[in-house]
Amino acid sequence: MNAPQKFQFTPERQREVVDALNTVLPHGSVLFNEEDTRPYECDGLSAYRQLPMVVVLPQDEDQVIAALNVCRRMQVPIVPRGAGTGLSGGAMPIADGVVLSTARLNRIIKVDPYARTALVQPGVRNLAISEAANPHGLYYAPDPSSQIACTIGGNVAENSGGVHCLKYGLTVHNVMRVRMVTTEGEVVELGNEALDAPGLDLLAVYIGSEGMLGVVTEVTVRLVPKPQVARVIMASFDDVVKGGDAVANVIAAGIIPAGLEMMDKTSSRMVEPFVKAGYDTEAEAILLCESDGTPEEVEEEIARMSEVLKASGATAIAVSQNEAERLKFWSGRKNAFPAAGRISPDYYCMDGTIPRKRLAEVLQRITDMEGKYGLRCANVFHAGDGNLHPLIMFDANQEGEFHRAEAFGAEILELCVEVGGTITGEHGVGIEKINSMCVQFSPKEIETFFAVKRAFDAAFLLNPDKAIPTLHRCAEYGKMHVRRGQMKFADLPRF
Repeated sequence: MNAPQKFQFTPERQREVVDALNTVLPHGSVLFNEEDTRPYECDGLSAYRQLPMVVVLPQDEDQVIAALNVCRRMQVPIVPRGAGTGLSGGAMPIADGVVLSTARLNRIIKVDPYARTALVQPGVRNLAISEAANPHGLYYAPDPSSQIACTIGGNVAENSGGVHCLKYGLTVHNVMRVRMVTTEGEVVELGNEALDAPGLDLLAVYIGSEGMLGVVTEVTVRLVPKPQVARVIMASFDDVVKGGDAVANVIAAGIIPAGLEMMDKTSSRMVEPFVKAGYDTEAEAILLCESDGTPEEVEEEIARMSEVLKASGATAIAVSQNEAERLKFWSGRKNAFPAAGRISPDYYCMDGTIPRKRLAEVLQRITDMEGKYGLRCANVFHAGDGNLHPLIMFDANQEGEFHRAEAFGAEILELCVEVGGTITGEHGVGIEKINSMCVQFSPKEIETFFAVKRAFDAAFLLNPDKAIPTLHRCAEYGKMHVRRGQMKFADLPRF
C-alpha cells in the first residue's frame, strides 16, 4: 500500500528532525523536550497515549508547507492536531512522528454579512465564529458539546455535529470551501463560495477524513440568521422504549425540530445535581425537543410536538418560557460528559448511528449488555438523527475493567451495524474504532478507501495507521472475533 519506511525513535533521529524543522520555522515553533510535548500525548480519548517525537506550531500557511516539505523529505509521519478535544484517538501521536498543531492559525479573516459567510483559519474555536457573527444577527449552526474549546479545523476533520444538527446539518452541510496543503506541499482549494463548485465533490470527501488527506489552512463556513424565538419542550417518559418510539413519531409526523435529544434515567440523575436543569430524575427517559423560527412558527410547532409526545406516552411535559430557561434545559445535555465524573472514576464515550425506528430496541439491548459486562452505561443521544453516545462507566484502577469497557463498546458498535446503522456518527474512527471498521466494510471497500488515501497522500505520511484498517488487521480481528468467548480482549489488534 506504498506505506512509508518505518523509523524507530532514537535521540539521533529526533535531533536530525528538530534541526531540519528549526531551519524553516521560527524560534519557539518546534517542541521536543518531554515537558513540552507531554500535553500532546493524547486527545480526548485519554486511555490511549503516546509521547510525540516532535511537535510543531506553524503560524501561517507558508510555515505549514515548510514543515510538510521537511517531513516528506525525511519520511517522517505527521499527525495534524486541532484543539485535541476529539474522542477517537485521531490526534494521538506516533512515536517516530511529528504532531502538527494548527493552534496558532487562529484568525477570523473575514465575516461577510451579505454573503452570510465567514472565512477563518483552522485554529479558530467553533463558538468564536458565532460570537464574531452575532453583531450581524448571524451564527454558525453546528454546535458540538465541546464548542467552547474545539476548533473549526478539528470539526472539518471529524465532520462534527451537535445538538442542532437534525435541522441545520453537520459540518459538511455548513462548510463551503476548504483550503488545504498536501504532503507534497501543494495548496489545494476544495469547494467554492458560490452555490456549487465545478468537478467532483472532493470537499465532501475531505470533510470527515480525520487528517489523513491534507492539512487545512482556511475554511469558509456558511452562517445562518439567528431565529427570532427558540423554545424547548422537556418531556418525561416512564419507559425508555416509549421515549425511543416518541422520537420516531415526531419525525413521522413531518416535524423537523431544531434539536431532538434523549437522555436515560442514569444520565439525568448524574447531570441534575451538577447543573440543576430541572430534569425529572424519576423518569426513565427524557426528550428535549427544540423549535425555532418566528414566534408564530414556534408556537404552532410546540403545540404539534406536544400532542405527538402526549400520544406517545409522555408522563410530563414542560416548555421553556424564556431564553434563560431554554439554556438551562440544554445545559444538562451539554454537560452530560463531564457530569459522568460525579458518579464514576472513568467513562468511555461511544459513538454510533442507527435508524431512528430502532432506537427503542437498541436501548433495551444496551441495557442487557450492562449485565453481561458488569458495567453501568448512561445513554445520551442525538436522537433525531439516530446518533448514540453511550457512556460506559468503569474504574481504570480495577484490573480488567477498561478492557471490559472496550469490549462493551465494540459490541454496541456491532449492534449498530446489525440494525442497519454505522460505527460512527461524528467522533470519527481514529484508533478507537479501527477494528470495528473490519465488521462494517468488506476488503474491497477498504481497499477503495486506501485508493482515495493514495490519491491525496501517496507517501502515506498523514496520520498513518488511523481510520482505515489494513486487510491483515481485519484478518487477525476476524479470527479473534470468531472465538470471542475464549479470547482475552487485551489480545485484540491494537497500537
